[in-house]
Amino acid sequence: MATASITRDKRNAIIGGVCAGLARHFGWSVTGTRVVYVLVSILSAAFPGILVYLILWLLIPESD
Repeated sequence: MATASITRDKRNAIIGGVCAGLARHFGWSVTGTRVVYVLVSILSAAFPGILVYLILWLLIPESD
């Protein structure tokens, strides 16, 4: 049984395609995923949003 891996979505990318790739993988709205990510990043001191985004950008492969 093969599982689909998460890839960055360069077709729907605004910066690096991380949120678009996560949204595609989990079947979520791309816009909703971006809004939630930004809100959690701003409202939570314990969630360093920019740092996490950069790490995910480096770790998640780009889609074909």
